[in-house]
Amino acid sequence: MAQFAPCPNCASTEADKQVFTWWGGLIGPALLTHVKCKSCGTTYNGKSGKSNNKAIAIYFAVIFGLFVIPCIAIQILIALN
Repeated sequence: MAQFAPCPNCASTEADKQVFTWWGGLIGPALLTHVKCKSCGTTYNGKSGKSNNKAIAIYFAVIFGLFVIPCIAIQILIALN
């Protein structure tokens, strides 16, 4: 039995779990079961076999909204005082 869903690009069942990515660090890939096909290099959701692009965009927007924007706002407030 394959550990991950087949690749949506080449249908291979051989994939490696991605431990770290630029968009999600260590947490994002684990939350989204982000895997990379050993045959063609396509990255996708290892549970559903579908692209993670939409989920990555949502994850990135939430993280940006929760952490980056407040930090920028704090820096602006500090600079104004």
